[in-house]
Amino acid sequence: MFQRNILRAATAATFLLLITAPAFGQRRDRGRWEFLGEANVDGAADHDRIRVSGSGFFRGIQLRVERGPVRFDRIIIHFEDGPGQPISIRGRVQPGSTTRVIDLPGNRRLIRDVEFFYERASYRSARPKVLLFGIR
Repeated sequence: MFQRNILRAATAATFLLLITAPAFGQRRDRGRWEFLGEANVDGAADHDRIRVSGSGFFRGIQLRVERGPVRFDRIIIHFEDGPGQPISIRGRVQPGSTTRVIDLPGNRRLIRDVEFFYERASYRSARPKVLLFGIR
């Protein structure tokens, strides 16, 4: 009986460790994301630009969408220290969701602005807002 209880406790502890380990890693990364700027999608144009308000070197970026969905085609990341980097991110991003993490070429880069291209649409509800975040 005693051995069975120890086995149950060990199994439960192992299970808890396995399901919580990824969450701890995500919390560490979440603390390093920095807000870099935002733009409102008006539906009349097919692209917008977010000028980076922060400074410093970044190794990746991510776009977050609020208030309405956006169907992205591609983005171009313009750097202070080199040519722009076009990246395809085709897909619809729902409000409250983000794009995948986009790794920047090289070790770390200074970002001047990010230009994003999307499908034109008529927005009957609130117009979407796109927020840009960078990770150091």
